[in-house]
Amino acid sequence: MDIDPTPQEVPWSVPLTEDLEHAHYDPAQVGDYFAAATQAALVLAAFRAPYRGRSTPVNAWWGSFDLAVNLFSGHPAQPPSDDFIMRNAMDSQEVAIGWWPGDPRYDRAAFYAYAYPGPPGFGEAGTPPAGARWHAGLDEYILDWDDVRAAADPEAAALEFARSAFQHACAFCQWDPGLAASAAGTPPPVR
Repeated sequence: MDIDPTPQEVPWSVPLTEDLEHAHYDPAQVGDYFAAATQAALVLAAFRAPYRGRSTPVNAWWGSFDLAVNLFSGHPAQPPSDDFIMRNAMDSQEVAIGWWPGDPRYDRAAFYAYAYPGPPGFGEAGTPPAGARWHAGLDEYILDWDDVRAAADPEAAALEFARSAFQHACAFCQWDPGLAASAAGTPPPVR
């Protein structure tokens, strides 16, 4: 198998095998990332566990170093673009809940949540816990990692954000109420 060294999801185009500009490695920073990412991954796995519909495992995305779970409604959606990643990754209605260490658009670590396709008015309603907010530039709900860490129970605060953002998205996107309830641990009735 051949490995394609062409960078993806980054603004530069120098092949990875020739790129010395982005080859810096800071062991302390990498350790901090893995400690935070491990905690975030546990929250995302706990959030996803009771959901009874199609979903992804906790995925790690190398382009932005984010972690995410995607829960699907079962209905198709038109991908936002025709590039390879988008046409294969976003062809169904979904709600994504994730965590990332920040990037040039948002310079700090945060949990995030979005619905695709996002219906009109989706970002106009608040999402608990305190500190969570809609970020119009990102088109996502955000809860800063520092706010999670400062909470009396960080795991509970992150789970509350994930669950409330998901319930909000399901209501606005008119998902099946039974499917939406399963994410909160309420299973569908036994038949």
